[in-house]
This record gives sequence, C-alpha cells and structure tokens, in this order.
Amino acid sequence: MNILTKKYKQIIQTKLMQNFNYKTVMQVPTLDKVVINAGVGDGASNSKFVESMINEIQLITGQKPIKTKSKKAIATFKLRQNQEIGVKVTLRKEKMWNFIEKLKNVALPRVRDFKGLNPKSFDGRGNYTLGIKEQNIFTEINYDDIKKIRGFDITFVTSSQKDSEAMAILSAIGFPFIKKK
Repeated sequence: MNILTKKYKQIIQTKLMQNFNYKTVMQVPTLDKVVINAGVGDGASNSKFVESMINEIQLITGQKPIKTKSKKAIATFKLRQNQEIGVKVTLRKEKMWNFIEKLKNVALPRVRDFKGLNPKSFDGRGNYTLGIKEQNIFTEINYDDIKKIRGFDITFVTSSQKDSEAMAILSAIGFPFIKKK
C-alpha cells in the first residue's frame, strides 16, 4: 500500500467515525473504485475516433481502457450490433488515488467557471457521477492532437448504501461541493 492510499484511508476513517459515530473502523465505508466511461458517438462512422479516445483516456488514467460495444442494432442511429461505440476504464488502489489527486488538484481548477461539484449527482446507493465536458482540462492531453472535443463520465463507487456517507467520503478526500442554500 503506497503513502497516498494510506493517507486517504486514514482521513476517511477519522472523518466518518466522527460524523457517523461508528464503533469500529470496519464499519466505515470506503471508496472502492473509479470508473471512467466515454461514449464516442462518431465511432459508428469512423473507428479512428474510438482509437483516439482510447489513447486520450490512457494518457489521463495511466491504464489501458476497454472498448464498449453496442448491444443491439438501431437503424435510426446507423448502429449495428457489436459495433464499438465507446471506451471505459476501472481504476482501483494506487492508480485510483493518483487519478483522484490529479482530478481535484489539477483538472477541476482548470474548468472554466467552476463553482464546485453538484451535490445532487448521487444515485441513491452511495455512488457519485461527475460529467467532464472537455478532455483538455487534463494536462496530459495536447490540444493540437485532439481530433474532436469530447466529454466523459467519472463514477466514484463506494461501499456505502447512503448518499450522505458517500458525500462525507468525497468531502473528506477534498472534493469541493457546492454548499446547499
């Protein structure tokens, strides 16, 4: 276990034990994984868009993503069954914590007109999804190499079943949520 992982686990445990009055450390929910999913709408017409998105996500996360394929054919969208339409990557342990550090300290401050994260983006089961509109907020992406500006979703999956606990986990890590009025 690296230093970053130990640091965050200790922060989460102390904050949540104080806030939710847990008796033991084993009751404290944890951040299990981070899933990054990018749909490539133009992938139906040109497979080079999928390959460029794979390269960009790999630069951002440090891990090779897998291709996602369509489950069924939809003629309206000119989509065939098993056609590559996106990419996804699941980060755990050290790569997850390194990505979180990069996201909160480098990428989010580069978002134009950033006021904080929306506290309403929890799913009711303790998971939080954040939508990124442009991939160029990450410093690894060279603006000249971008074929098209694309966004992607980042989902933080916790072992908690309550949104309040999941929000406490992400707040303890240092995510800037918009204060409710």
